[in-house]
Amino acid sequence: MRIATWMERSGVAFGTSGARGLVTAMTDAVCFAYTVGYLKHLAVIGEFAPGRPVAIAGDLRPSTPRIVRACIAAIRHMGGEPVWCGYVPTPALCNYAFAHDMPSLMVTGSHIPADRNGIKFNRARGEFLKEDEVAMREQDVELPEGWFDADGTLVYPTEFPAVTDVVESFVERYREFFGAQALAGLRLGVYQHSAVGRDVLVQIIKALGGEAIPLGRAEAFIPVDTEAVRPEDAELARQWASSGDYHAILTTDGDSDRPLLADRNGNWLRGDVLGILAARFLEAASVATPVSSNTALEKIGLIPHVRRTRIGSPFVVAAMMEAVAAGQLPTMGYEANGGFLLASDIVRDARALTALPTRDSILPMLSAIIAARGYQDDLTALVASLPPRYTLSDRLVEMPTAQSQAHLAVLRRDPKKAAAELGFVAICGDLVSVDETDGLRMTFSAGDIIHLRPSGNAPELRVYVEAGSVERAETLLKSGLAAVATWREKTPA
Repeated sequence: MRIATWMERSGVAFGTSGARGLVTAMTDAVCFAYTVGYLKHLAVIGEFAPGRPVAIAGDLRPSTPRIVRACIAAIRHMGGEPVWCGYVPTPALCNYAFAHDMPSLMVTGSHIPADRNGIKFNRARGEFLKEDEVAMREQDVELPEGWFDADGTLVYPTEFPAVTDVVESFVERYREFFGAQALAGLRLGVYQHSAVGRDVLVQIIKALGGEAIPLGRAEAFIPVDTEAVRPEDAELARQWASSGDYHAILTTDGDSDRPLLADRNGNWLRGDVLGILAARFLEAASVATPVSSNTALEKIGLIPHVRRTRIGSPFVVAAMMEAVAAGQLPTMGYEANGGFLLASDIVRDARALTALPTRDSILPMLSAIIAARGYQDDLTALVASLPPRYTLSDRLVEMPTAQSQAHLAVLRRDPKKAAAELGFVAICGDLVSVDETDGLRMTFSAGDIIHLRPSGNAPELRVYVEAGSVERAETLLKSGLAAVATWREKTPA
């Protein structure tokens, strides 16, 4: 049965970053089949053969060990050698696998609730791209007889290999480039919640000479979304900032590939602002970023080449590859959720930072904190050095993708009329332009931007806004969410 059929029947499909779905739908049989299809595709393009190692790691969700076990069984079934890297950050897994020319899988649902999970596939030297997903869908997979029961549970004996340490080289990556005293004198809070990299982040801060103070460690999984910060996480940061003398507070999402950084007042920085700060500090010649990211990137006037993409790291990676081929070095990319990717090596003061073309939560946070040393260690002052453009986003939950797409189709047919009916023209002025790179992004005469896009991972409608002040952005977001909330009631004809 083709992987496309497996996806249709299970409901576990490709999103913006790997296959994701409800844990109940991600049976052992489904996860096994997907892993076999993945390896069959890699065999076609020459990146896998029997006897070849395949790295695998996972996050801290309750369902992750079961899914990892099914993936390990699939790797062995295909004749591969599973390299179990443990419960570690996605970028730590990739840093190791890419360096060893090794395919890798990360079992993670990132920021989504614990009743869902996923598998993120990687090629031997980079991320799985959209064309890889298309080819994988065509692979034909049949389950080995007697390996699964009627419910799709793996019954074939499968043991985990011994853990291969990938953390030491990951920590050393940053110490070698930034130096062992880069964070000396800084007191940094680390919001640990249930992020798989919570202890690794503490190790890295200490390795660079800083003081790391663990905060808010949790036993149950907490779905921290770096793009849509929960009110309780915003309040926690403010409480910690008021009760402790922290230069900054750091955390990540569930698989620790997306960063979230707060200033000394406990204000979380937007991921697209963090990306600009990091790109400027690292002196990027080319930056690829989704269309939803803050337009202050172009306004700073320091990045010679900017490529705007669809939302999702595979699209950012593809654009970065174009920049590398064009010789626009150093090349990097980032997303509005904070994920930062480095497509080419950087050499500074005889220190080298090798390319890591997958989301890296550590690099942008370190870059911003170290850049702030030139602003009296004040991240607020560093952010104030950028042009005043402010982005916010939120999501309308329990909004089926098909329903969202139907409403967007109406908007596309007559954007000006639909924008007026939604009340956007009344508060933002005339509609000036529409960008359909990903969803529908509307720019108005007052300089406001409202962007509507169905989520690729869950039944949600994402709403992104951009304005010239925080207050204006908050007003836009509230108005935008209120307007599209009426879409839940019916699907247009």
